[in-house]
Amino acid sequence: MKNYVKKLCILCHYELQIMIKKARKSKACYLFLAPYAILFTMFYILPVCTSIFFSFTYYNILEVPKYIGLHNYINLIMQDDIFLTAIKNTFLIAVITGPLGYIMAFLFAWLINELPRWLRTIAVIVFYAPSIAGNVFVIFSIFFRGDAYGYVNALFMNAGIIGSPILWLTNPQYMLSVCMIVILWMSLGTGFLSFVAGLQGVDNAQLEAGYMDGVKNRWQELWYITLPNMKPMLMFGAVMTITQAFGVCDVTMALCGYPSTDYAARTVVTHLYDYGFSRFEMGYASAIATTLFLIMILCNKAIQSLLRRVGT
Repeated sequence: MKNYVKKLCILCHYELQIMIKKARKSKACYLFLAPYAILFTMFYILPVCTSIFFSFTYYNILEVPKYIGLHNYINLIMQDDIFLTAIKNTFLIAVITGPLGYIMAFLFAWLINELPRWLRTIAVIVFYAPSIAGNVFVIFSIFFRGDAYGYVNALFMNAGIIGSPILWLTNPQYMLSVCMIVILWMSLGTGFLSFVAGLQGVDNAQLEAGYMDGVKNRWQELWYITLPNMKPMLMFGAVMTITQAFGVCDVTMALCGYPSTDYAARTVVTHLYDYGFSRFEMGYASAIATTLFLIMILCNKAIQSLLRRVGT
């Protein structure tokens, strides 16, 4: 056993020496990478590690953090009914708007790719604009107003579908559905642009070779040629879609209020915002953030394993 440990130490030392030599030879490369590495570590790695640390403490900003072990997580899962409601709402939003938004983004990108270049440029701007327009989703609060002057209520009342206005944004029966419609409308974001770029990068020579080898229609072309060439873009789009679906907060707060009626539009990020910025219970908020972080990682891994099978 001692000889085995000794050999392992010698091997590790040898590998370390090789890595140091390679690093010395590539000093210029590491110097160029250093600014990004420093910023990424400061604004991504350190905040995540800090959040995980504070999730095991009681910390209210005013007092020194006190270590309490898994107490925050136990309360979160066993006693916090509002968090369970937020988890349910978040998963509903992610399961419905995530795949639908992902498929819509790809289909629109695929259709736009067939247009002439000048028309394709205009279409990309039109479809991408909602995702960068900031608080444009507030416009939907006018469409779904709870009185007869709301556009949706007025349309339904004039058509004879309803007899009195519906409180779309305060009735728990409709609130989450309205939010999902708005989220879908705003879902054509960065993933959509990556799909457009990926479709533009498919070599026409591969398409011609595919038809010579037996590809008979556009669907086979899509499955056997286009999608395998777009795997990096598909992966990037999936990660962005999952991140956006689980990070929903602004839409529900702006449309349905904070807090929403019976917490019907409560999401995990809204719950995190409540404890972090309204109650200043940073330890508990960190536990919520860490739980959401783990859920997103697991979902990303599941999606990536599915996308690896595309075109195989």
